[in-house]
Amino acid sequence: MLKQRIITAAILLPIAIVGFFLLHGLAFALFIGLVVALGAWEWARLAGFASQAMRVGYALLVVVLLGVLYRFPVLAPWLLALAVLWWLAATYLVLTYPQSSRFWGGSAGSLLIGLLILLPAWQALVLLKQWALGNWLILAVMVLVWVADIGAYFSGKTFGRRKLAPQVSPGKSWEGLIGGLLTSLLVTLAVGIYRGWSARELILALLGAALVVLVSVIGDLTESMFKRSAGIKDSSQLLPGHGGVMDRIDSLTAAIPLFVVLLWLAGWGVL
Repeated sequence: MLKQRIITAAILLPIAIVGFFLLHGLAFALFIGLVVALGAWEWARLAGFASQAMRVGYALLVVVLLGVLYRFPVLAPWLLALAVLWWLAATYLVLTYPQSSRFWGGSAGSLLIGLLILLPAWQALVLLKQWALGNWLILAVMVLVWVADIGAYFSGKTFGRRKLAPQVSPGKSWEGLIGGLLTSLLVTLAVGIYRGWSARELILALLGAALVVLVSVIGDLTESMFKRSAGIKDSSQLLPGHGGVMDRIDSLTAAIPLFVVLLWLAGWGVL
């Protein structure tokens, strides 16, 4: 398993670097669109559709909707506002699972939820790429989530006692959540001091980082919730040793839209 993980990572890393940081404009939108389309193909399975025809059809629907969003950028603010509302609702669904499953709307509702997860993530990345320091902003939100994941893993493994959401993901603990949050805040603080941010900027950055990390956990737990409901361990086996695409981007699908909204509120870019 470890060998598979290393080989897969060695292949994907240069592709990810080229796609995220060297592509621009339409090429970047298409690259991220491919990742989202693969995620949609996996999500249809989480929604309860085993048929390849249905899964491919859902992925094609997502591709069409991405084309509409690219053609009409005026829709971006509305989509991101909807994403913020969705992740607030998702928090409730995760905390009250399995009782909350009655609110999903069955398979059709689950497909709609997939759109609320995938489309805003694509839109937010496309917007970030267009803003000043776009590549650095993309790297920043990814590092923020990854650092939180690493901190959560080690603190949870060392101190984990109280389960965070035992009905959804028994391996996660409150101690892990706190450890991951503190790790990300320390990194944010270090960056702020290095760049000479004012006290106000530093406080806002720490608050923003905390919100992004917390919603990234909800993104992870939301996919886990649907996987548990579907009775599957991984969203697919597209990435040997790593599971599926959704297994790798679940936290980011929640973190990136909120990251963009917070930066917009801070006056960084235009929606």
